[in-house]
Amino acid sequence: MSDDLLSGASAATDSYSAASIEVLEGLEPVRKRPGMYIGGTDERALHHLVAEILDNAMDEAVAGHASRIEVELLADHSVVVRDNGRGIPVDPHPKFPGKSALEVILCTLHAGGKFTEGAYQTSGGLHGVGASVVNALSDRMVVEVARNRELWRQSFSRGIPQGPVEKIGPAPNRRGTTVTFHADEQIFGHHRLKPARIMRMVKSKAYLHSGVEIRWRTEIDDGETPREATFHFPGGLSDYLAEQLGGATTYADRPFAGLVEFRERFGVPGKVEWAINWTPSRDGFIQSYCNTVPTPEGGTHEGGFWTAILKGIRAYGELTKNRKAENITRDDLLTGGCALVSCFIAEPEFVGQTKDRLATTEAARLVEGAVRDHFDNWLAADTKSAGAILDFLVLRAEERLRRRQEKETARKSATKKLRLPGKLVDCSATAREGTEIFIVEGDSAGGSAKAARDRATQALLPLRGKVLNVLGAASSKLSQNAELSDLCQALGVGMGTRFNVDDLRYDKVIIMTDADVDGAHIASLLMTFFFTQMRPLIDKGHLYLACPPLYRLTQGAERVYVADEAEKEAWLAKGLGGKGKIDVQRFKGLGEMDAKDLKDTTMSPASRKLIRVSIDDEDGGETGDLVERLMGKKPELRFQYISENAQFVEELDV
Repeated sequence: MSDDLLSGASAATDSYSAASIEVLEGLEPVRKRPGMYIGGTDERALHHLVAEILDNAMDEAVAGHASRIEVELLADHSVVVRDNGRGIPVDPHPKFPGKSALEVILCTLHAGGKFTEGAYQTSGGLHGVGASVVNALSDRMVVEVARNRELWRQSFSRGIPQGPVEKIGPAPNRRGTTVTFHADEQIFGHHRLKPARIMRMVKSKAYLHSGVEIRWRTEIDDGETPREATFHFPGGLSDYLAEQLGGATTYADRPFAGLVEFRERFGVPGKVEWAINWTPSRDGFIQSYCNTVPTPEGGTHEGGFWTAILKGIRAYGELTKNRKAENITRDDLLTGGCALVSCFIAEPEFVGQTKDRLATTEAARLVEGAVRDHFDNWLAADTKSAGAILDFLVLRAEERLRRRQEKETARKSATKKLRLPGKLVDCSATAREGTEIFIVEGDSAGGSAKAARDRATQALLPLRGKVLNVLGAASSKLSQNAELSDLCQALGVGMGTRFNVDDLRYDKVIIMTDADVDGAHIASLLMTFFFTQMRPLIDKGHLYLACPPLYRLTQGAERVYVADEAEKEAWLAKGLGGKGKIDVQRFKGLGEMDAKDLKDTTMSPASRKLIRVSIDDEDGGETGDLVERLMGKKPELRFQYISENAQFVEELDV
């Protein structure tokens, strides 16, 4: 009897033994899982390689050892980054006597000069990972080091040294490090480096450290980017903000800007530099940096900065007897507030290797303490600008409170106040926080979803067929379209200029379409609509894509849901661990899934996977151009894009 009980278990575990545990050595894990180190294998990740090498050169400049950096994009899409710093050490490493320090740095994860105190007071590099990751993901890398009047060189390919470090000869008039690398097409496929993107990165670095001169050169002509340029900005972030705002009208004649050394104020190494102004002409933004590394997701330094500004403006309101100032929140500051913040701190902690968010708690205290006093003095010294900014922010706060009140009233009596579409299945929650609306295709999908949803927080809106492609459609056509009109009514917002994100009735707007080509088409039409008519909804992180499975695999008591063909084949090859033949069911649509399947795989927050829709638009208008090419009325632009980028296209009859 006991044999029978254990027979199934032993069969399932026989194949899983110590031999199943794989150990990746050297730089193997980087090539195996590049997303873990650089966030993916897309265009953004490719340009992140350049940032990693440039950050190392910037660390030399910030530490006071380099004054000049050269960045060059060659015709074969190789990148050369050259600095006149100290040069990477080339002598044998104490722990690895047979290897030079150069080879250890470039071929070993977590090897670098940023761990110990003394080599760098503040640096963008932390983990000793960046340079070795670039080496692992490049099919060709050459490093030249000029140290002690001698020139050394070592070559690598995909993380493997092509020989030891070699002495090339004397270099009496040269010092520093030169890194030349070419990204591996096995990893990044058809993606190519863009001159405009690299030059903008280079230029921002020059703004962040006034003591460095960066020279830019490219052999690739994109018709827009200068072939050569030199960047040096003694004015730092004030100059940067002036360029960003262009000729926009501002409430203050001169921005609130400054620089504070932490050692003078708090007795610790580091500094913070900032520049901020408010304008009625455009949406607000904040760009933050830590040790010259961009932090697009913000972090503690941003939090400290906004806390200082908020406390300062409220205190000024109290000083001028304007009681309405106490209603101002951080969201109001961000409306029309254009800010740049750059801090340098010792041993910063980031979230992830791509360093998108700063996690150092101490940074909030340092930045707030440095900025607050200066802001109070600036407001008191320029009463005209201070009064204009305060009046603007008070009006924003009043408008926000009025809208919130209207929305709460509308929620309480939704059927009376809002002419909600009849097919909307609303949730019972009265507040927006935590609520979700699923946009589904067809009534059949709506039926399964209705049974699977959480009635308290999840609403449903079934749409019939493919929605209108809004790109190029006349505005009258948009307003008369029944599906889009229903969608706007359900969300509680208007289109285009009438859209206000504060009016949104739900926290998450989730597009839930079938996992096939038609479903992807509907999702792309909806995303085009949201991008063109409700862009702030995407920018504020309210738009998501659901990830329903395409197949259900069953083997005995074991059940697995898979999203695509490749994953299905992988499971069929290795088995699910159950008994008997593997049964494969393909879901033709969401309507074919029962409520339990749909809930477990796609709708329940505890077990589902959502994709947040975001816009990576560093090139200013690049996303809009791409949407125009793919969704616009000119088929020749679509053909051109597909022929250039589709990986499955081997030969086209032109």
